[in-house]
Amino acid sequence: MQQATSGSAEKPPKIEFPCHFPIKVVGEAAPDFKACVLDVLVTSETDYLQETVTVVDSRNGRFQSVRITIHAENEQHLSRLHEALKETGRVHMVL
Repeated sequence: MQQATSGSAEKPPKIEFPCHFPIKVVGEAAPDFKACVLDVLVTSETDYLQETVTVVDSRNGRFQSVRITIHAENEQHLSRLHEALKETGRVHMVL
């Protein structure tokens, strides 16, 4: 019986930047939640694919998710965008 060495485990591939990167932004349902998310993207100078913007209501209608594909420059860009979205006080999660 052979023992696996720590070097034999494959690591998942890293993201190659720049790339198109899908995100889902979840917050309380409101008529202007989508506009709030898009404003953050514009303010943070994050390009996105307009045709990918969709809003999905939760089953009970309390929450909404804005799904959108952005153009991510690097990991720092994603981190800054995540922070900017959370700073609105309206975003519960960014996936």
